[in-house]
Amino acid sequence: MAEKKIPMRRCIGCMTSYPKNTLIRIAYDGQQLTVDTTGRARGRGVYLCRNEECINTAIKRRALNRNFKTNFGKEETDAVFEQVLGMIKEVVNG
Repeated sequence: MAEKKIPMRRCIGCMTSYPKNTLIRIAYDGQQLTVDTTGRARGRGVYLCRNEECINTAIKRRALNRNFKTNFGKEETDAVFEQVLGMIKEVVNG
């Protein structure tokens, strides 16, 4: 029996590829940015490591604007990044 292929995705912060299920997906459906906890939200998606340094790098590089080719407001991107940081801290604190 053939081995099941594990899908790989690239983090927009560190630009390193990891298995898809270890990353956090951010989706943009043409109207709003959302943190996709299910992995099945509508729209185009980008991925981030569960690492605070990668998130800070993505903020500095304006990675969401670059990857979605859209000019999001600072409030909108900050809200998404805060939600991602909150998810990471929940996992660390257990």
